Amino acid sequence: MPTPIVAGNWKMNTTLAEAVALASEMCGALDAVGGVEKVVCPPFISLKAVKDVVDGTSIRMGAQNMHYEEKGAYTGEVSPGMLTGLCEYVILGHSERRQYFWETDEVINRKVRAALAAGLKPILCVGEGLEEREAGWAKSVVTAQLHGALNFVTSIDTLAVAYEPIWAIGTGVAATGEAAEEIMGIIRSTLAELYSEAAAREVPLLYGGSVTPDNVAEYASQPNVNGALVGGASLDAARFSDIARGMAAG
Repeated sequence: MPTPIVAGNWKMNTTLAEAVALASEMCGALDAVGGVEKVVCPPFISLKAVKDVVDGTSIRMGAQNMHYEEKGAYTGEVSPGMLTGLCEYVILGHSERRQYFWETDEVINRKVRAALAAGLKPILCVGEGLEEREAGWAKSVVTAQLHGALNFVTSIDTLAVAYEPIWAIGTGVAATGEAAEEIMGIIRSTLAELYSEAAAREVPLLYGGSVTPDNVAEYASQPNVNGALVGGASLDAARFSDIARGMAAG
């Protein structure tokens, strides 16, 4: 199975000074955690400053989003080429992008293809809402999101997929390990259908949604969970390091 990934999505938090302070605090304990890929995803304005802090450590850099065009009249946007050299990973298709910025599967697909073309590693987010889950549509929603986002994508060698049930993001109500594993298995089988069993086995599958040091072991013990996409807890250096350590031990 692939090396687990624990990625911290700082979202729209931290000033430049706060981001540098947080990254500096993380370097010691987080760098010492082995057996797992550690990724921090600060806001765009802090990417260079945080990269300067973590350079020389085992901590990797990620961005929270990007545009699919290389350049042009897209005021306020950031292109793949602007991230190259600053980041190794980029989060794409997060539910907050889908909900608040009306990103469709087609838009996310264009971003995934642009990221891969630029040599970036996409962390593709999928997940259902509470009403969809209660209606029994979780499987169909996640499967449709995967098909849409991976249209015309010929290789998934550098792809990671994060399952983030929308009802669990930032709510403190996390999915059970069993519920996460059920959807992770569907994601893995869908990737196998689209590509191959061998290719699907190598894709890291991350769980996201109210992950804490207290519940990470429950996810780490699941066969198809290969990491975590962490929101609020990634803003605390000690908690994020504990999550990485828990995932590595799983």
